[in-house]
Amino acid sequence: MASAELAEKLQRRLLRDGSTSEPPPTATAARGAMEEEGNQEEEEERASVSASADPELSAKLSRRHEIHSGAARPRFAQVFNPYTEFKEFSRRQIKDMEHMFRLYDSGKDGYIDLMELKLMMEKLGAPQTHLGLKNMIKEVDEDFDGKLSFREFLLIFHKAAAGELEEDSGLMALAKLSEIDVALEGVKGAKNFFEAKVQALSCASKFEAEIKAEQDERKREEEERKHRRAAFRELKSAFSQ
Repeated sequence: MASAELAEKLQRRLLRDGSTSEPPPTATAARGAMEEEGNQEEEEERASVSASADPELSAKLSRRHEIHSGAARPRFAQVFNPYTEFKEFSRRQIKDMEHMFRLYDSGKDGYIDLMELKLMMEKLGAPQTHLGLKNMIKEVDEDFDGKLSFREFLLIFHKAAAGELEEDSGLMALAKLSEIDVALEGVKGAKNFFEAKVQALSCASKFEAEIKAEQDERKREEEERKHRRAAFRELKSAFSQ
């Protein structure tokens, strides 16, 4: 019954196109033609949706179609190194920013989502509306996932230091109120990071100096632990005699 209906539909289509000289199609040919027609309509519908969508949605639809069709190329994650990518910041500053990021990443998933950003701004004394929070994320959300990764969080400070943020924007309020202190770094005695200018110094030599300082600190702590262990063994030996 279904095969006869398919054949009839295909015959009507042939009559409409003016191709009446061909013999009536078989049920298998009719089914194949109808499937082809359905696929063509699906492609036309997808193209129509993509054309009317904004570029962001269009890209997502195209990527999803590639995944479903098996034509998608794998995306390899790039290793993110904040010390080499954000060379204008010292290691101390980046660590302070990382500490702040982890503090407000209450879900411990490596991201600050909308609700966590809402809590952050309230704690900083600059609460934002729901739309304001979404706009804050959107300004640095490079992968369009609606939340902030640590790299995107650092972009806030990068843009603020470079003067790329509006003075009354939510991101500028976050940057100013975060109080990433660089007074210990000796940048003109600045009390707040965003009151300081990025110094025109050799980033490589400064980076190496900070690494060496950390290594010296670890060596000093290890020596102290050795002395404490030795003293404990001497005390234990004295009591055991």
